[in-house]
Amino acid sequence: MADTATRLKTAVHQQSLKSKRGMLERLFVWAFSGLVYPQIWEDPELDMAALKLGPGQRLVTIASGGCNVMSYLAARPAEILAVDLNPAHVALTRLKLAAVRRLPNHEAFFRFFGHADEKANVRAYDRFIRNHLDPESRAYWEARRTLKGRRINLFARNVYRFGLLGRFIGIVHLLAKLYGRNPGRMLTARSLEEQRRLFETQLAPLFDTRLIRFLCRLPVSLYGLGIPPAQYDALAASGGGDMALVLRQRLGRLACDFSFEDNYFAWQAFGRRYDREGRGAVPPYLRGADYETIRDRASSVRVELASMTEFLAAQPAASCDRFVLLDAQDWMTPAQMRDLWAEITRCARPGARVVFRTAGEESPLESALPAETLERWAYDPAACRDMVAKDRSSIYGGFHLYELRD
Repeated sequence: MADTATRLKTAVHQQSLKSKRGMLERLFVWAFSGLVYPQIWEDPELDMAALKLGPGQRLVTIASGGCNVMSYLAARPAEILAVDLNPAHVALTRLKLAAVRRLPNHEAFFRFFGHADEKANVRAYDRFIRNHLDPESRAYWEARRTLKGRRINLFARNVYRFGLLGRFIGIVHLLAKLYGRNPGRMLTARSLEEQRRLFETQLAPLFDTRLIRFLCRLPVSLYGLGIPPAQYDALAASGGGDMALVLRQRLGRLACDFSFEDNYFAWQAFGRRYDREGRGAVPPYLRGADYETIRDRASSVRVELASMTEFLAAQPAASCDRFVLLDAQDWMTPAQMRDLWAEITRCARPGARVVFRTAGEESPLESALPAETLERWAYDPAACRDMVAKDRSSIYGGFHLYELRD
């Protein structure tokens, strides 16, 4: 298999280095090579409902930060095959799996990933986890980070404030405070009406300022959201080229359309943490109700450093039931999507389901795939639009579900 740098280049590079777009793509590869998503921004409960995920199924998913992989275990699939191009994401997913199996109880597990800011977490890692990690993941977490010590120390300093996404959210908070706004005030709301009022008074006006509008026009400024140049173009196009308007609309959905009582995406965006006290606004894998199931089934997960296409190419025909592509196809050329879906179609069992998200509203498959491939898959655009409205992460324009026809 290709090395990590080659995989990332293949996934992102679409233009020559001599072009402005090509330079932006290479800068994104450099930014994406480390930890990007301490928490990923796809709603796993929507995924599980759309997939009809259940016992006996074999699921293939992009791992990212591992939150969804862990949450899918609550549905008791027979096996989860998690792949990712980023070694940091592979190491984080494997850390979560080892932690749920080796930490002594749910409280210790919740404090490790729900609080993620206590020195006791580092001691718990040394005592319970480190000897049960694979050599590559252990080397990643024990690598020295200048004066801050080992990388595992991030779990004593709120890991969600680090990585590309965590630092991006921190910069957004800083910019807001420079204009006298405090995103944290959003979490004081006690109703949807109050959430809307606070958004309109605290955050919406920021998107009319010259500085914010200028930054929104720079693709590189959104690398912290894990948005490569191709996805930036699709996102901007969905708002007629006005990126500030698009981001205002998407943030407005997050702030106004869902109660904060259980929307942990809003808690991370506005508070840079989870609901530690009430524990309602936390990812499914951190809830006590599913802890035993997730712990018992963690051994059914396999995590690989690979692209989805190359991983599926090594799988037997008709061997997989469910596929989760996150937003990976926003990075791909039509040729790459055709290669990916050739493997998905080959590996899919009858009734297989695939879900993915896009920055824009429309599915790219309708124009990218050959007719003979599309004819194998059922797609309901109206149903998918309804699912977008239910996605609590609120940052995507499209949620797409394809089902293999009998």
